[in-house]
Amino acid sequence: MASVQWHSRARKYEGELQMCRLEVSAVDFSDYHPLKAITVHLHGRKGSTSSSSSSSSSVAPDPLSSMLDGTDPLSLFAAASETPTLPHSISLGRKRREKEEEVGSDFEPWSSKRGEILSRFTTTEKLSINLFMGSDKSKASSPSSAVSEKVRTRLEELDDLEEGSQRELLNLSQQDYVNRIEELNQSLKEAWGSDQKVKALKIVIQCSKLLSDTSVIQFYPSKFVLITDILDTFGGLVYDRIWSMCHILLPSLWHFLKLISSLMWFSESFSADDVNDTAKETCLNWFFKIASIRELVPRLYVEAALLKCNRFLTNSGIQETLQRLTAMIRGIGDPLVAVYTRAYLCRVGMEVAPHLKDSLNKNFFDLLASFRQIHGESVQNQLAQQRVEIPIYLTLYSPAIHWILQCVAYRAPEVLLTEMMDRCKKLGNNALLLNSVMWAFRAEFVAMRATDFIGMIKDCDEAGFPKHLLFASLGRSLSCADPPESERLSILNEAWKVVTKVRSPRDYINCAEIWVEFTCRHFTKREVNTVLADIIKHMTPDRAFEDAYPQLQSVIKKILPHFHDFSVLFSMEKFLPFLDMFQKDSVRVEVCKSIMEVFIKHQQEATRDPVILNALLHICKTMHDSVNALTLDDEKRSLSLLINGFIRMVSFGRDFEQQLSFCVEARATFCNLEPVIIHLIHTVNQLAMETRCVMKGNHSRKTAAFVRACAAYSFITIPSLTSIFSRLNLYLLSGQVALANQCLSQADAFLKAAVSLLPEVPRTISIEGKQRSSEPFLLDFINNFLSTLLVVPDHPEQGVLYLVRGLLNMVQDYTWEDNSDAKIRVYISALPLLAAMSQESYLYTIPKVDSNETLYGGDPKFIAEINKLCETLIAQVLDHLKGLGRDEVRYCVSKCSWTLKGVLLCSFTNICCCFQRAVLNGKKIIFQQNKKNWDISILFKSFHPPALNASSFLLFIIFLMHSCCSNTHFT
Repeated sequence: MASVQWHSRARKYEGELQMCRLEVSAVDFSDYHPLKAITVHLHGRKGSTSSSSSSSSSVAPDPLSSMLDGTDPLSLFAAASETPTLPHSISLGRKRREKEEEVGSDFEPWSSKRGEILSRFTTTEKLSINLFMGSDKSKASSPSSAVSEKVRTRLEELDDLEEGSQRELLNLSQQDYVNRIEELNQSLKEAWGSDQKVKALKIVIQCSKLLSDTSVIQFYPSKFVLITDILDTFGGLVYDRIWSMCHILLPSLWHFLKLISSLMWFSESFSADDVNDTAKETCLNWFFKIASIRELVPRLYVEAALLKCNRFLTNSGIQETLQRLTAMIRGIGDPLVAVYTRAYLCRVGMEVAPHLKDSLNKNFFDLLASFRQIHGESVQNQLAQQRVEIPIYLTLYSPAIHWILQCVAYRAPEVLLTEMMDRCKKLGNNALLLNSVMWAFRAEFVAMRATDFIGMIKDCDEAGFPKHLLFASLGRSLSCADPPESERLSILNEAWKVVTKVRSPRDYINCAEIWVEFTCRHFTKREVNTVLADIIKHMTPDRAFEDAYPQLQSVIKKILPHFHDFSVLFSMEKFLPFLDMFQKDSVRVEVCKSIMEVFIKHQQEATRDPVILNALLHICKTMHDSVNALTLDDEKRSLSLLINGFIRMVSFGRDFEQQLSFCVEARATFCNLEPVIIHLIHTVNQLAMETRCVMKGNHSRKTAAFVRACAAYSFITIPSLTSIFSRLNLYLLSGQVALANQCLSQADAFLKAAVSLLPEVPRTISIEGKQRSSEPFLLDFINNFLSTLLVVPDHPEQGVLYLVRGLLNMVQDYTWEDNSDAKIRVYISALPLLAAMSQESYLYTIPKVDSNETLYGGDPKFIAEINKLCETLIAQVLDHLKGLGRDEVRYCVSKCSWTLKGVLLCSFTNICCCFQRAVLNGKKIIFQQNKKNWDISILFKSFHPPALNASSFLLFIIFLMHSCCSNTHFT
């Protein structure tokens, strides 16, 4: 094989840099500016004057176009006629938005309370339900039936409900009961969809009757929620049906044009006068059917569900109906059934007419008047029969009373709260009502009267409703609004006197958790520490804290936002003992994570406070010790980010030795989290560079020993990592840091360790759970490594370029992927390094570190060694190309072209131009040696000539010249 001789071209980097800089020229903005208005010059015919106008000039308007705006008037009428005929369901979303805007987003909707009620009021007792079986009579009449037959048939269908067409299901579990209610809801929709309106009404009546049953009294609030869902569905279906009947196209265009102003848009703002007779007759028919219901409770509920339909009859129908239904509820004997009936009426009233406050107030005042029935004989007998205690029974009223008072108190003046408090005093400060009042009214109103409420709470009878629950309700209001400053301490003392006497740990922590917020907002660490001490005292006996982890977590989350200064937080004696109550691993880790998140978010400056460091180091160690073999990678990353955030905020200023000692301690503490170890290595490297900056590169004996200690830290720590590319990159980075600090032997050790690690690189690595080839990452590392070797001086006891030779030997022996050209790409990448090493002055150097340019001083033997190594690399590239087929050569050229561009572009400009010109002209250049024909035009056939780049030619030029010429000089 013919030899290839290499001679590196001499480079003058400063001159080349000047040549590559862009030419600076002044720009005249007098004629053009991008923000200047564009001027259009209109040149008229010969003899006319040219005019100039701006692009923003307007054209004279057409009077006809401006009047009609280009729209056909008949099209407007047609569009107006089509708008009312849309089904009501299309505009349902718009109407709901209008309703929410009318009520306001500050009003808590019923839907937000529904889930809480269903989960809170449950039972294990067996339930019963009456299911409608249906009959053949309920089928829709044929169109040919007479009207009288229809009426008679529907009356018989209503009576059929009283004649045994229902079946009672007994011994149902709570889930079975819920499923049956859902089946009834679905049956209602199916019956309505199949035009069986009477059957749908029967289902609703049957479900409403269930609300009279209090046999399983603890489940009644949940039953109310399920049944009223069916009532809401029925009310919406009836309203949509009647509303759609209002959209009737008039037979005459004259009548249409006459009434276009009133019927153009039949929206929620309509009046009863706009409703046609057919819709009114249908609406009356529904109310007549409801009036025929014999029992009071189902008749009340069904009519309340259709309350909105009164708008089709009279303008004042809703107001009159609300007053009538409110008075009818007085006839319900059971106080629990009555209060929930009032709650449903208030809910429907708020949806339909929220401005009618009189009916809401009347419902509440009637409730107060009938509240004495709770202690009546019939209720007491019922509770004794079902073995339900008075406190539990009273909690059944809470959802209904809360809702009624929420409706009453919504945007109510402050005077109303005073009236409510006076009425509660007249009733003997009933605890249940007082609790609901504090829940319902605005927190600002309650906070201003906090002392008055405390006095009323003291006078309440604790037998039926515990006082600590009242103080909990008061605490919720005070956590949202501030009481007068002069009363805050007395409020806290009075409340805590009651809270601390609660014997049940569960009741105690539920109340104490609320008052922690008030204490943190208005008092210092002394009071907060006292509260924490009291919580520890109550929750430690019998390990009661194990059943109150959610409440204890809530206490921590309420304390942290008010103590951003962690030196104050950790100086509280009871804070860390409070954390010790979290014995469950998962809960303890969550609490530690919440503390670290607040610290990272609010700690503005680095700290060296020993109190903070010791406490947070303990917290981080707790998070680290929770890691085991089953911990998910995402959880490890989350914990590592928090711990790394803590390490970043630790700074001992100029005391670098103390900083290094902290890193040593942290390495031993967090050894199971690899991202933390990597961060510590980076921290130590940064510490060494900060030392260099402080000394301005002139190390003393002490600082030189310190940076060597930093290098030793990294050299000892890196092998503990499992990720091989993390090790490689850290070896290289640490070597660069050591080299910058004139630690030549340490830098040499890092670089040799990186080279010796290359054979261990696997062919595939796991990235985000997927196996990917490691070649791209390995090539990136080798390129970075080669760029570093330019400034690394040779070891006096080793041979010339021993690190370069060692790297190339490792690359030669590495097992690459099949059909891979990665090794050749490494050889090509080494050529720029060797060419740069042969220059008299290097492109870059490290201050106070003598590179090979100084050590060898351009010695001819050193240059000869470089040229010899380059010739070997080129020979390897040529041997690789010879063993490839034509398609493989083309693929190899396309991949290696960018690598070669920086290597050989300047050396072969003239030759490249000749070959490219030949191909562009369609000429066929043939070289023949060793019975091989090389057709360049065929090889480059797949490349479009304008896109042909010089590097692709250069790779072939090397090979072709080597094949055709016995002696080729590369200069």
